[in-house]
Amino acid sequence: MTAVSRLAWWALSLGVFVAVWWLAALYYGDPKLLPTPPLVLDALIASAKAGALFSNLAVTLARVAASFLLAMIIGSALGIFLGMSPTADRLISPWIVLFLNLPALVIIMLCYVWFGLVESAAVAAVAINKIPNVAVTLREGAAALSRDLAEMARIYGFSRWKTLRHVILPQLAPYFAAAARSGLALVWKIVLVVELLGRPNGVGFELQTAFQLWDVATILAYALAFGLIVQAIELGLIQPWERAANRWRR
Repeated sequence: MTAVSRLAWWALSLGVFVAVWWLAALYYGDPKLLPTPPLVLDALIASAKAGALFSNLAVTLARVAASFLLAMIIGSALGIFLGMSPTADRLISPWIVLFLNLPALVIIMLCYVWFGLVESAAVAAVAINKIPNVAVTLREGAAALSRDLAEMARIYGFSRWKTLRHVILPQLAPYFAAAARSGLALVWKIVLVVELLGRPNGVGFELQTAFQLWDVATILAYALAFGLIVQAIELGLIQPWERAANRWRR
């Protein structure tokens, strides 16, 4: 499928979503509770003209990027280690299960209580919530590495770096992509909760203000703006990287 066709399908899917939303809003008949797309677009433009939209999106995206990178680095290293070491996996797996099922709200509150209402606590809280998910995904990938390819690398005298680059990482590429895709979806949701509870800016803070004013149009406007950004990252970064990383597969 070419890039043009993928973009066309994306546009068609988005168009269907907007049409269903518009029909539902018209059927409901109360624009204060379920505004139509033009009303949400007006709220989006008004927020953009005031400067609040771009400044808050920039702050939230910075937190998302920092938390995402931290979670991917630590979670990937931990997951690969567990996948290649059965003993370590048996020892640490209960910890992974515990943190996987620990509510995000608990971790956020504890980080704020222990470290204060500071930026580092907010980023750490989001990363801690995501690290177990990345670790589990990469653990499965590391456990499924081909022994035949590893033996081939030893026979041909590959160095550790060459083995990592040409044998291990290509096999782990789909697992990195899966962890990144799910991680992006999870991280930005948790970032909004973090901002709502303890930050003076960002999309989460603006959503809290709009909720207090019962301003559904502004809530949907910020949700739409962030959703479009996430879709752009998916289409422009994650999917092309995933296709490039999987070219070696038949």
